[in-house]
Amino acid sequence: MASATKFYDFKPLDKKGKEVPLGDYKGKVVLVVNTASKCGFTPQFEGLEKLYKDLKVSHPDDFTIIGFPSNQFGSQDPGTNDEIQNFCQVNYGVSFPVLGKTDVNGDKAEPVWEWMKAEKPGLMGMKRIKWNFEKFLIGRDGSVKGRWASTTKPESLKGPIEEALKEPKP
Repeated sequence: MASATKFYDFKPLDKKGKEVPLGDYKGKVVLVVNTASKCGFTPQFEGLEKLYKDLKVSHPDDFTIIGFPSNQFGSQDPGTNDEIQNFCQVNYGVSFPVLGKTDVNGDKAEPVWEWMKAEKPGLMGMKRIKWNFEKFLIGRDGSVKGRWASTTKPESLKGPIEEALKEPKP
């Protein structure tokens, strides 16, 4: 989707292969994370869920997290979409949306990931995802406000998210 200029222009797939119009999140602040169930960073699901629940108390309709499972890094999310969903809920109580398994790099990369990487390249202008649990913050206006590496703990993002939440709704 070369003409896309905002996060809301994309429609990735959910666990059943149905389109999820990101336009449904228009005006919200969204933290986007590529996830994996069998990674050293997998315990970040706990921090992500805590962050999600904490911010939902003060901003019930203005914030969400969206997980995008990917098996591209060390084959660390080999399960089916249903197995991944079950794992996230049973082991970490994940209540934020986790979409269908997707690619975040390469020829078959989900278009929203291509767009986010182009909008906010990584270190030294790198336009690829290095590993599981990279995070992108999308502002109310649909633009990329920040990008963080896998090693960044979810709880450390509360400040930048709260700053984005202060922005007026479009």
